[in-house]
Amino acid sequence: MNLFGPGFGGFLLRRVTGVVVTLFAISVIVYVVFYVTPGNVAQITCGPRCSPAQVHQVAQNLHLDDPLFVRYWHFLEGIFVGQDYSTGAAVAHCSAPCLGESYQTGQQVTDIILTKLPVSLSLVLGGMVVWVILGVGTGVLSAWRRGRVSERLLTAVTLAGTATPVFVIGLVLMIVICGQLQLLPFPQYVAFTDDPEQWAWNLLLPWVTIALAESAPIARLTRASMLETLAEDHVRTFRAYGVGERSIVGRHALRGALAPVIALNANNLGANIGGAVLTETLFGLPGLGQELVQAVKVVDLPVVVGVVLVIGFFVVLANAVADVLYAVADRRVVLV
Repeated sequence: MNLFGPGFGGFLLRRVTGVVVTLFAISVIVYVVFYVTPGNVAQITCGPRCSPAQVHQVAQNLHLDDPLFVRYWHFLEGIFVGQDYSTGAAVAHCSAPCLGESYQTGQQVTDIILTKLPVSLSLVLGGMVVWVILGVGTGVLSAWRRGRVSERLLTAVTLAGTATPVFVIGLVLMIVICGQLQLLPFPQYVAFTDDPEQWAWNLLLPWVTIALAESAPIARLTRASMLETLAEDHVRTFRAYGVGERSIVGRHALRGALAPVIALNANNLGANIGGAVLTETLFGLPGLGQELVQAVKVVDLPVVVGVVLVIGFFVVLANAVADVLYAVADRRVVLV
C-alpha cells in the first residue's frame, strides 16, 4: 500500500530532478560570478599579498589558460571526485567534495566549512523549533480569538517582533537575562558531542533571539491562513453538525493552514544557515555567517565561493523538503 497515495512517486521524482537542475544552475552562476570576472582572477583569488610566483601557481591550479567550459569542468570534477593542487614544491590532494584551498590560511575550504557548519546548524535548527512553536501558536490563538483584546495584543507583539532588529532583541535579552537576572550564562558555544546539556543552555538565548525575529511573519501568515480556512464551506458544515470549536481549529483548520507556513519556514531555514551573521556575531558563535564575513574582508575568494555554494545547497534542500511536507499536508499538490 502506498502510504502517500497514488502519484506520490512521480511527484517525488520531479522534485528530485528539480533539485539537481537547480543545484547545477547555482554552481554555474556562482562560478561565473566569482571566477569569470574582469581583471586578474588569479591575483584576486590569491590575495593582495601574494608574490608573482604564487599568483602564477594559482592561475595554473584554476586552469585559467583553458577555455571556460574546461575550467568549469575542472571545478565540478573537484566537487565530485577531488582534485590535485600544486603548491610549487609538492602536489597536495583535495578529497571530494573539494571546494578549493584558502590561499590565506592554507586550509582546505571543505575542512573550514565542516568546522563552522555544526555551529550554524545548531543555531538555526534549534531556533527553528522555537520560532515554529511561537509563530504557529500565536497565529492560531490570534485567529481563534479574532476581534478580542487578546488577539489585538498578540498582533501588536508580532508587529513589534517584525520591526525590531535581531541584534536589539539579542542585546536586551543578554542584558536582562544574563546580566541582571543571571538566569542563563553568557552564550559560549560548546559542541553537542562534548556536553549536550551545556550545548543547549549556551544556545538557548540565541535560539530565543532568532526565534523572536523569525516567528513574527510566521504568526501573521498562520493567522491569515487560519481565518481563510475557517471561512470555508466544509468548516461551516462541521459547525452545523455540532463539532466543537477546538476540534475544528486543531484537527481541520490548522492542517489546511499549515501548507503556506511550511513553505515560509523552509525559506527562513535555508536563508539563516549562512545569513544569521548578526546573531552569530552578537553571541560570539563561530558559524558560517561569521566565516563568510571574514573571508570577504580579506578577499579569500575560494572560501567565499565554498560558503555561498553550501548556503545555496541548504536553501534548495530546505525548499525540497518543504515541497514534500506540503504534499503530505495537502494531497492535491501531488496531482499538480
